[in-house]
Amino acid sequence: MPRYEYRCRSCGTTFELNRPMAESSSPAQCPSGHDDTVKLLSAVAVGGTASAAGAATGPAGGGGCCGGGCCG
Repeated sequence: MPRYEYRCRSCGTTFELNRPMAESSSPAQCPSGHDDTVKLLSAVAVGGTASAAGAATGPAGGGGCCGGGCCG
């Protein structure tokens, strides 16, 4: 289930909720009980691939012929 980040306009608390995507824009109550909240836009950084990571850490230290798995 996706996790969404919200901020309370009343007290400034930032909090996260696990909710279905269909409920992501539904009102959310902050942990202090306030109803005046806004959903924050989260930027998730995910980089690299398994083959790129293997090439950088292969047995030769500088890469390998196929991601470091076939060089001996």
